[in-house]
Amino acid sequence: MMQAGIFTGYFPYSLEETAKRIRALDFNTVQLDLHFKDVDLSAGQITKDKAKKVRDTFRDHNLPICCISGYTNIIHPDKGERDRRVGYLKEIIRNARHFGTPYVISETGTYNTESDWVHHPKNKTEEGFEECRKVIADLAQTAYDHGAVFLLETYVNNVVGSVEETVKMFAQVDHPGLGLLMDPTNYFETHNIDAMDKILNQVFDTLTQHIKIAHAKDVKRSGDDKTEKHADIGDEDALESHTFRGVGEIELPAPGLGSLNYDLYLRRLAEKHPNIEVIIEHLSEDDVPRAKKFLDGKFRDNGL
Repeated sequence: MMQAGIFTGYFPYSLEETAKRIRALDFNTVQLDLHFKDVDLSAGQITKDKAKKVRDTFRDHNLPICCISGYTNIIHPDKGERDRRVGYLKEIIRNARHFGTPYVISETGTYNTESDWVHHPKNKTEEGFEECRKVIADLAQTAYDHGAVFLLETYVNNVVGSVEETVKMFAQVDHPGLGLLMDPTNYFETHNIDAMDKILNQVFDTLTQHIKIAHAKDVKRSGDDKTEKHADIGDEDALESHTFRGVGEIELPAPGLGSLNYDLYLRRLAEKHPNIEVIIEHLSEDDVPRAKKFLDGKFRDNGL
């Protein structure tokens, strides 16, 4: 059976309180955000002992950590900023096994300096793709050297956004240290959202073998609001990846609040990954029970 999980970052508390609250909602796995009120896991501050403390705390609450958030712009055009960001991501990767999982996730980045999710013309050039490929290959090797796997998460406005670009990247970085975070909502734009089932089937027909972890959010047209959208989730220190809700024509709300064909998504996902962790995102703490009920209902309805 598939497992419903949640990002720890939607619970802005101490380590112990975060684990306690998530377990009280009947989850049995989490995606770990290195973001707690009482444990400093910022760049240069991760230690084996701290990682073990985090791992054991979640294990004590029957919440095994299935993957770790390492989201950052890995191709930031400022070399110093890129080195800083990739350096911290590598620090997370080197310590992943100490946290209890091999999987560390990041998006593929953009050459836009104002936002990690806004398009830049260089993103869709051969030069931009090749530069990103080199970074991803290096991250995959770093992961492999430390018993980990770097998971690429696509997004339409990043260098790797379309299904075709994702297939191309895995063909060019054919490495045991690289895997895919499956989030089908990230492939939709205004030109293809009306071909929902066709795109979903294309995703699974071409990428299934690379999938390690899956996400659960939703997708819909944004209406009159074409800006970059962020939500207040009750944490002034929240990561931008947790407040982000889309940009331009497309909005990315919580699961059950958009038009994603969840029945088809989960059935195709289950074909090769029947016990995969599906991690809920793009919501605030008070909406977690509703979102979990929705996802659990889809599992039940589809016999998953």
